[in-house]
Amino acid sequence: QVQLQESGPGLVKPSQTLSLTCTVSGASITTNNYYWGWIRQPPGKAPEWVAYIGFAGTPNYNPSRKNQTSISRNTSKNQVFLHMSPLTPEDTAVYYCARYNGDYEAYDYWGQGTQVTVSS
Repeated sequence: QVQLQESGPGLVKPSQTLSLTCTVSGASITTNNYYWGWIRQPPGKAPEWVAYIGFAGTPNYNPSRKNQTSISRNTSKNQVFLHMSPLTPEDTAVYYCARYNGDYEAYDYWGQGTQVTVSS
């Protein structure tokens, strides 16, 4: 059973850095043809892809936030990280970690999501 668990601060001040961790169990983040991504859903809006990192460690970013976003991983701990800076209130959203299955071309496992609120 593949499980993804997001963790991070619930409240962050504007201009600060957001750091989120996705801890994966039941699967290795280095397994061929799987990609590990972050998706967020702002209140009242559709979900949007933020970034993902491939099985070989290659990062990819949504162009709209590329300059403020960094995705990385720790293969020994089977964790994926997301860093975003500087934050604005528009970054308030529920952030999800998810696995993208390259064979099926779809996300097949999701974390429960973590609420991030950017406010002073």
